[in-house]
Amino acid sequence: MLYLASQSPQRATLLTRASVVFTLVASNCREDDIALPLPQALAIERARAKARGAVGVPDGGVVLGADTVVALGREVLGSPADAAGCAAMLAKLSGTTHQVMTAHCLWRTGSDLEAVALSTARVTMRPLSAQEIADYAASGEGVGKAGGYAIQEKADRFVVEVQGAIETVIGLHVPTVAKLWREVSDGGLPGYTGPTSTGLQKALRP
Repeated sequence: MLYLASQSPQRATLLTRASVVFTLVASNCREDDIALPLPQALAIERARAKARGAVGVPDGGVVLGADTVVALGREVLGSPADAAGCAAMLAKLSGTTHQVMTAHCLWRTGSDLEAVALSTARVTMRPLSAQEIADYAASGEGVGKAGGYAIQEKADRFVVEVQGAIETVIGLHVPTVAKLWREVSDGGLPGYTGPTSTGLQKALRP
């Protein structure tokens, strides 16, 4: 059984749309307490901590932890807590090409068996006007989202190009999860039959 240790509805939706059978569980990970200088290492360590912090998973269950980091050069842009933080991050990302990294960790509980992988995408954002930034920040859509924007929602109009999987930017790359599953468990990822569909950012809109 796969257990998703995440509070992200986007990650649950990505697994569901890929027909993956899973159970959602809480994690007692305090990700804000984890600080590392390199964005890649930060994402991986947070994903590992989320998996290891899963609550209520029986021994032998396989837990998925994931973490998404937006990096502009070596600067990590976290998840803004309010509209002001969202506006500040969008102002930095406006007119840039930045990296979005999603780390995945599968851990078999009650053992040291663990598999970790990083999926990376490059996102090019067009220059944004001050009014566009203010309006988007005020909408609240980017609050709590890595980098201050949600590409699967209305922020897709700001994006010129994505090099890599759109699912990586949203927060979970299911083919990577399927690959890691084979490293920690027998057989294939329960319910999964192949890559997720294209145009997923539109399909995920409410």
